[in-house]
Amino acid sequence: MQIRSEQLEQHLRKGRLARCYVVSSDEPLLSLEAQDAIRAAARAQGYAERQVLHADARMDWSLLEQAASSLSLFSQRRLLEIRLPSGKPGKRGSEALRSHAARQTDDTLTLIALPGLDRAARNSDWAGALQSAGVWIDIARVPRDRLADWIATRLARQRQSASSAALEFLADRVEGNLLAAHQEIGKLHLLYGDGELSLGQIQAAVLDVARYEGNSLAGAMLAADKLRITRLIAGLRAEGEPLPLLLWMVSEELRNLLRIRQAVAAGRPFAAALRGVRLSAAPALVERVLPRLSGEHLARMLARCAELDRLVKGLPLADGDDDPWLELTDLALSMQSD
Repeated sequence: MQIRSEQLEQHLRKGRLARCYVVSSDEPLLSLEAQDAIRAAARAQGYAERQVLHADARMDWSLLEQAASSLSLFSQRRLLEIRLPSGKPGKRGSEALRSHAARQTDDTLTLIALPGLDRAARNSDWAGALQSAGVWIDIARVPRDRLADWIATRLARQRQSASSAALEFLADRVEGNLLAAHQEIGKLHLLYGDGELSLGQIQAAVLDVARYEGNSLAGAMLAADKLRITRLIAGLRAEGEPLPLLLWMVSEELRNLLRIRQAVAAGRPFAAALRGVRLSAAPALVERVLPRLSGEHLARMLARCAELDRLVKGLPLADGDDDPWLELTDLALSMQSD
């Protein structure tokens, strides 16, 4: 069966554990916390021995069969962990995982750690077999618009709170880096103890450990969040993000928005226009903002992307800045200028 990450704690408290758990996530902190919770529950129920298999490209999948069929040396129950960082077991691995999922055993609990899977891998036979054999937990990344609430929940666990402004400041400093966010939140308790934190205390204590992703820019552009746009582009530039790749992401988003805009203008419902179109921005945000974006404006922005592409390749613009990063910033800020 499949459960949400927030249901895991309640599931583990019920008592009887499933014989197989799969944790699938691209967020290292949340994945590690889920795995730790499963390990703790397994130890409490007598799974005292632990064996770990690292399933890289050179994995001999017969080791899984050997591990599953061998007797525990020191206890009647054991935890068998399989770490598959690529999320792609290959043909032999798929067969081994399906066979393992079908194995009926009460003395071995299996914990499998995977990255987030694409649709094809998620619908594969081996993934389906594992889900049928036990519990599958997909853990999504924390989006920026929910990050302040996530931080508030973490602060509450250590008996602290903060104002909305302080939470947003902290979110800006730790965006895209939950492992560092976890460390910074823990540091706040060590420094100030229980109680409400002021904005000044957080500003004095928290490092800027944000890590930005290029596909976050489209959402900031649609939201017309000027401060976030400038922070994102400056952060991506400082981190060495390839400008041609970033420009391609922006161009693809604009093309898809134009396709959706044209389909809606032709009378198609928004949900129908969205089918088959891949957007990095949240659909709810797109639906809210799209009526304010004309097809002509989106076409002009695409034309500016083409000009910016020439600038990136060393051809100066007739009327523009010589710094392509500044031109990209100006382009992003003009998303809703009409």
